[in-house]
Amino acid sequence: MNLKDLTFKGGGVNVPHYKELSENAPPLERAMEPDVVMIPLHQHTGGAPCEPLVKPGGDEVKVGQKIGQSDAFVSAPVHSSVSGKVKSITPPMAIPTGLTVNCVVIESDGKNEAHESVKPRGNLEELSQKEIIEIIKEAGITGMGGAGFPTYVKLSPPSDKKIDTIIINGAECEPYLTADHKVMVNEAEKNSIWFKGHNEGCRCRQWNNCH
Repeated sequence: MNLKDLTFKGGGVNVPHYKELSENAPPLERAMEPDVVMIPLHQHTGGAPCEPLVKPGGDEVKVGQKIGQSDAFVSAPVHSSVSGKVKSITPPMAIPTGLTVNCVVIESDGKNEAHESVKPRGNLEELSQKEIIEIIKEAGITGMGGAGFPTYVKLSPPSDKKIDTIIINGAECEPYLTADHKVMVNEAEKNSIWFKGHNEGCRCRQWNNCH
């Protein structure tokens, strides 16, 4: 080991980034859609797992339809990513997050038909803070890190606490990873709308982008 790499106080290593292997890769492409999806009923930190809102053996679902719900405060609903038919609900099984939960198995019909609930909710500037937070909650938006903390909870501090600043963390510390960077470059307009929605949702005075 080269001692010049020990640049952190108290020890540690400064690992090369190797970002150049993917940061200049072609634009993002849509992945091939699977014939069958298995959607865990717990995709958030804290709270109880969601209870299924659909039944196997006949229930048909559409893209964006809510298929799981929990009454716990720190929780997030789960939605279908395809349109098709619910084939089964698995017994508790291990998923990549380390949790053991039930999963909804859906056979896609290939139509990708959106559910009736997936529709515009009006101009962002005309929505109240409460309405924006409710939209974020019902959409099941959570953090993309390992914790998966529900976003609406972050935007709902105690009444005597105010959010002063939002920090948009687009930094990827691990070597090789440039997924966040590619999304920010390829989907800049959508990201801007997302940032604005969060800003309106907590009425903060400023936001900073960290990348």
